[in-house]
Amino acid sequence: MSTNDTDSSVEFLFFSYYPLFLVIAGTTLNMLTFVTLCRRTFQDTKKQPVMHYMRAMAIFDTVMLYGWNLDHYLYAIHGFRLVEYSIPSCKIMSFIDYFITPASAWLRVFICFDRYLALSHLNRTWFSRPNSVLIIIGCIVAVFTIYNAHFLLFACYVRSDGTITANSVFYQVFPLWDYIQLGIYNCVPFFCMVTLDSGVIYHLVRRRRTTAIQNSRIQHRVISITLLITTFLFLIMTIPSSIIFAFFYDIVNTTVLMLVDAAMYTYHILSFPLYFITFHDFRREFLTMIQYARFVRVVAPMTNTVPMNIVATTERKIISKTAGHVHTQMNH
Repeated sequence: MSTNDTDSSVEFLFFSYYPLFLVIAGTTLNMLTFVTLCRRTFQDTKKQPVMHYMRAMAIFDTVMLYGWNLDHYLYAIHGFRLVEYSIPSCKIMSFIDYFITPASAWLRVFICFDRYLALSHLNRTWFSRPNSVLIIIGCIVAVFTIYNAHFLLFACYVRSDGTITANSVFYQVFPLWDYIQLGIYNCVPFFCMVTLDSGVIYHLVRRRRTTAIQNSRIQHRVISITLLITTFLFLIMTIPSSIIFAFFYDIVNTTVLMLVDAAMYTYHILSFPLYFITFHDFRREFLTMIQYARFVRVVAPMTNTVPMNIVATTERKIISKTAGHVHTQMNH
């Protein structure tokens, strides 16, 4: 076998199984993110309404991995795509793909918006109230559900050759919808993120110089770094894929297409490592959860011989020692 054939084989195996890796790793990491954000430190959503956004984002990012990303693996290894398997699966998968991507992006926009309002207003605005955040999330879901409902109603039919297409017999869905998707998933959200993050940085610098924010300078520096990293990753990992697939699909080689597509889906599994590295409270709460799980595994076989009051006392000591004093980094 020649070197070129070997390289092609390795490349094929990598891009074939990498989507499956993203499904497994992404589901695990995003669910760990969701569970951690539901723990004691983050349960007071009256003080931290942004938690609603972050939990929703973890769920949306997980669902996103089961659309086009999973189809890449199924087609390469098993020879079929869910979007072409049957009319019902075509409708459902097309809807999910075009619904979940902009919804996930706009959740990130509103996280940036929440941080901007937290720093630019002394008192909470309507947008920063817990119930208002839930209403905003509901509106995001409702808007993009209605916007993409035509996939469930009119898209997908069987061609004369027996194959299934996601287009419609009533109108041409593609490539128009890809161009629209580029705007509402990439361009507009990125512009909003950059604008809002610039405002966040401005207010951080201003308050650090003029108010008592010096007492929490590390906390706000971490928040700024997290926002900047999120925006930067969104730029370099999602926009190239949408642009190339919308405008240059026929002229770019397959390797480039698979590379930018893999990068886009990789972005949606990065919340956990990003939070773990930059958010002290998140990291502490996750480690507390892990240590408690280890404690339960060790103590469980002993429950028949050790008095329960001793077990309970030891458990409280472990959790108290790990948790420490709560300084939630999402507050302003």
